[in-house]
Amino acid sequence: DLPSIIHHPSSIMMVNDNTGRNRTQRPSFSCFNLFLFLNVVSSFTAPPSLLIRSTITSPFYVNEESGKSDVISTVSQNGLPFVKSPSAHSKSSHVLQMVRNRGLEIREEGATPLAGGMTLYLKAGPDGTSVGDCPFAHYVRIVLAEKNLEYDLRPSTQETKPQWLIDYYEGSMPALRHRKECYTESDVIAQYLDFFFQDPPLSGKKRLMAEAQEAVDGFFPAVARYLKHTPDGDEEDEELKGNLEDVLGRVEAHLTKEGKERNGPFMVGDGADFTLVDAALAPKLFHMQVGLKDFKGGAINMAEQFPAVQAYMDAVFDRPSFKESLYPEETVVWGWSNAREG
Repeated sequence: DLPSIIHHPSSIMMVNDNTGRNRTQRPSFSCFNLFLFLNVVSSFTAPPSLLIRSTITSPFYVNEESGKSDVISTVSQNGLPFVKSPSAHSKSSHVLQMVRNRGLEIREEGATPLAGGMTLYLKAGPDGTSVGDCPFAHYVRIVLAEKNLEYDLRPSTQETKPQWLIDYYEGSMPALRHRKECYTESDVIAQYLDFFFQDPPLSGKKRLMAEAQEAVDGFFPAVARYLKHTPDGDEEDEELKGNLEDVLGRVEAHLTKEGKERNGPFMVGDGADFTLVDAALAPKLFHMQVGLKDFKGGAINMAEQFPAVQAYMDAVFDRPSFKESLYPEETVVWGWSNAREG
């Protein structure tokens, strides 16, 4: 059960799931657009010695008959790509074709992927088989639900992750396997889904998306530092609470900006449309709500201190895509309890 071609679209990575902070600038031109454009143009215009290699490829080709991975390398031989692979000669022509296509699988249905054949690998809960508490996986599931895409769910522990995920992706989850491709990092997965499955679109105007993203930047790291800290209520704990309140104040200001007409409860623009910003933020707010109640004794009164954020939480928590992909509060408590003990 190995992907034939393993892709890692790091060129569109925006948010480091481990820290919640922006790693690279959101590209002004979609990398999926650029990727498809370069592959089409280069196949017609570039000489063999200047073949454009996609940033979304892997040097591994998986022999589907044996299940073993062959390392593919290319050297110049009379100006043409040449494959050095331990595969049998019967496979060489197929491997050569893979190299000529920059390691990409040629789809029978064309360049645009079709729905179906999706499997989401994500952190397992305390029993090892139920859905765990990962807010980044929850984000991906919200996007899948918004687009009405069917997928198989594979909660995984370190012991039950597929070996190919460990070997080629360091076991990173969430990971979306779409037929013979795999994508990791929640923002990468969400943008992949939104680019190729645009009904409904979850991205607004770039300027408005950037404004909303700036308002929530640093929110989850502030939540994580506060919830993980022990002992509760000491001087450092109060400082961490203040940091979280500062970020919440920024979100509050964004939602109540003077002169800004509001036609809906959401983060981007006038709030009329649910976007990727909302899909990413909602699970993190859920973690904050549970953590404040169970670990911090309700130290931040959201309704009194940040009424607009509380109204926003009520709206996104009531959305069907959020409720369909929700896990119990007890699972959130379990996850943060482990983090606090660590």
